[in-house]
Amino acid sequence: MTNLHKHRSRRVTDGVTRAPHRAFLRATGLDDESMQKPFVAIVDTFGENTPCSMSLNQVSDNARLGIAAGGGVPIRGSAISVSDGTSMNHSGMRMSLVSREVVADSVELFVRAHNYDALIGVAGCDKTLPGILMGMVRVNVPGVFLFGGAMLPGVAPGQLPGGAGHGLRRQATILSTIEAVGTAQRGDISRAQLDAIEKQCTPTAGSCPGQFTANTMAMVAETLGLAPLGSAMVPAVYSERIAIARRAGETVMRILKQGGPLPRDLVTLESLENACAAVAATGGSTNAALHIPAIANEAGIRFTLDDVQRVFAKIPLIGDLQPGGRYLAQDLHHAGGVPAVLNALLEGGFLHGDAPALGGGTLADALNAYDGPDGTVVRPCSEPLGENGGLVILRGNLAPDGACLKIAGLKSLTFTGAVRIFECEEDCMAVVAARDYREGDVLVIRNEGPKGGPGMREMLSVTAAIYGQGMGEKVALLTDGRFSGATRGMCIGYVGPEAAAGGPIGLLRNGDRVHIDAREGILRVDLSDDELARRRASAPARPPRRLAGVLEKYEALVRPAHLGAVTHSGNVEWPYDAPTPGDDGAAE
Repeated sequence: MTNLHKHRSRRVTDGVTRAPHRAFLRATGLDDESMQKPFVAIVDTFGENTPCSMSLNQVSDNARLGIAAGGGVPIRGSAISVSDGTSMNHSGMRMSLVSREVVADSVELFVRAHNYDALIGVAGCDKTLPGILMGMVRVNVPGVFLFGGAMLPGVAPGQLPGGAGHGLRRQATILSTIEAVGTAQRGDISRAQLDAIEKQCTPTAGSCPGQFTANTMAMVAETLGLAPLGSAMVPAVYSERIAIARRAGETVMRILKQGGPLPRDLVTLESLENACAAVAATGGSTNAALHIPAIANEAGIRFTLDDVQRVFAKIPLIGDLQPGGRYLAQDLHHAGGVPAVLNALLEGGFLHGDAPALGGGTLADALNAYDGPDGTVVRPCSEPLGENGGLVILRGNLAPDGACLKIAGLKSLTFTGAVRIFECEEDCMAVVAARDYREGDVLVIRNEGPKGGPGMREMLSVTAAIYGQGMGEKVALLTDGRFSGATRGMCIGYVGPEAAAGGPIGLLRNGDRVHIDAREGILRVDLSDDELARRRASAPARPPRRLAGVLEKYEALVRPAHLGAVTHSGNVEWPYDAPTPGDDGAAE
């Protein structure tokens, strides 16, 4: 008799008309016994193009063992990954955010085309995490998410007082190298020192080790209940990840047998607010303000930048994590991981404890098995690092749809200066590299939004160079594009509406004065509504451009940043899930 938990895949394996299908499956090594079991997809983003994804083979292989132990047939497929590390600061970065949609679409295509009964999603790089999570929620079969983990930090030559020698060594990450570029441009370190940092800052496989986008989204996955508690911050090279992956395979089989909870049962308004709280509490990546609404869209929930702002505004900063703080993912793991953050928020009254947990029950109940904050890496909410969370949403006549600023680590929360316009990232980078800008400037990079790019490039190379030149809080950078989770300084991104959509950022002129006040959430320009209207009326039409391939499709479909830069309407139900009777009574 067919396994009662083999719901969807019966359409492929059962009945006379499915003889050709079974023949294909036999060619993959399946036999009669296997075809009576549930088929469980494993979709990962393994690739040799980035250290973030290089360790995923081992994760997927051990998830396979857990699925088999639980009585399922694991079937593995892959989606692409785009390395933010090697695509940044050139045209390749236009492909980064686009790849999020491609990954989500790949999950849907793989699972729905083959009618798999359950899913384990595995990812390791910035856009692959939200891409896999979006795909999991979209297909809404029993699912578990696994993160590949962060790399360990490296070491780099320090500098003794007075500049003598290289005997001291200090912890280094990829951010050390990116910011050292600006330091070298300033002449404060030699090319040989820069080379030494470059060669020693990334010693293992895994994602960037700070609370940058990958680790932030891994925390989001755990908070939403899509990933096992305690899994996100385990470093990529720790053997503990093998056991986590194997248990995840067993977990997805239990969820399949008990009928839930499914991803859309887990992604609720309350769990989305919890995810925002975890991001703000740890000074996470500004990209979360883009990805959380996109995940919500897959569940048919309208969750916009307004909703993100509502949560961010009330959350204290309790995680002392880089880039705004001192510690890395490895340190957070040893301090209790994501559950320590969530327990601190729960105790402080900032978490919905009744949100659902992976495998059933409530989040509060699941957190009982874990410790609270250690007091150093993670503070209790009664003793925060800052009363405001690490991220704020700004609004005003320059950003009616909002903009996002990471304030964790900032010494000043206000800035006023004169605008200097750049029509693309390359123009600004050339000026920054030549150090041809002044303290007090507001550097504006526009035409880099979802449609304007297209692709909404992130500007880490520019921001890191500015910081490395010692100008991190002496100038402000404003863009309708994105920033990396590693960005620090007075850097405001996601300004909406974007220039290509007629937003006020496209009406700015050199010399206009801009005011930034993160305490009050204000971003405005000293221009009246009448003056903005006059400029809009006289603005030249955007010249046509010839696009092709994926960017042409993306530009035609992408929605604004404050809605998550999604590319579809987020319909809740897929109309083709109901089985159709076959010629012999088998499901088609």
